[in-house]
Amino acid sequence: MPKIICIGRNYLEHIKELNNLVPEQTVIFCKPMSSAADTLISQFNGEACHYETELCFKISDGEITQAGLGLDLTLRQTQASLKSKGLPWERAKAFNGSALFTDFVEISSLSDFSFTLTVDNVVKQQGHSHMMMLTPSQIVSEIKTFMTLEDGDIIMTGTPAGVGEVEIGKQYTVELKQHDKPLLRHSWISQ
Repeated sequence: MPKIICIGRNYLEHIKELNNLVPEQTVIFCKPMSSAADTLISQFNGEACHYETELCFKISDGEITQAGLGLDLTLRQTQASLKSKGLPWERAKAFNGSALFTDFVEISSLSDFSFTLTVDNVVKQQGHSHMMMLTPSQIVSEIKTFMTLEDGDIIMTGTPAGVGEVEIGKQYTVELKQHDKPLLRHSWISQ
């Protein structure tokens, strides 16, 4: 069964934005497939969701073959509480509806990806693969040191600065380019 593998703290500006420490070892956690949804929710169990736009890759034969974008939703208050106690993040990161994905498109290289999130046509996040601390190839190599990559697995590569609270009724639009060529565009209306 496919899994969603997430890389945390992969963008220096996002690390600074949340006052986190630069990790000595790659931060990796998983979301169950039950976290994947098509509806962008603004709250879960009464707590506000925060968006994190991420460059995502799909695996085939143990390698990256497709690219897309995703929204990694986070319950920031719950996450802060768990982190302060040294506990795992699943309650803040792996809840139902916490992962949204665009379609995935075939790619021929792993370089020069750029992406944008706008909220009601206002740019909120901009990222580029050269801003990541780990390249896509390094991420795959690191995951393979302890976990088998299977067909259909999705890797979420972390988020750049600019994360924020999902506001109900707004349009969240992501766009992905490679070598400045548009690859995809997708929108969600938050509920």
